[in-house]
Amino acid sequence: MEGGSAFAQFIPLILIFAIMYFLLIRPQQKKLKAHRAMVEALRRGDQVVTQGGLIGKVSKVKDDDEVEVELATNVKVRVVKSTIAQVVSKTEPAGDASKD
Repeated sequence: MEGGSAFAQFIPLILIFAIMYFLLIRPQQKKLKAHRAMVEALRRGDQVVTQGGLIGKVSKVKDDDEVEVELATNVKVRVVKSTIAQVVSKTEPAGDASKD
């Protein structure tokens, strides 16, 4: 009888953890995975917004987690890839430009 009662006390804790997992942890993991995929897909010519709010065009993608972003004519800054918040407009792949 005691064993069943002790297990019954843990059921609410298990339910709370399950709810936390599906409402908080899992969506955050999906968002992180989508952001990582977006950052890996950055290419020259993409218009991006940094977490600091700067809008610019990617002028060079470097291998070591860095991109060069042109904010204005002849104003280029090096930006860490993970600080790019979103890609505003993607450039067309080179092979697909002739479809129009």
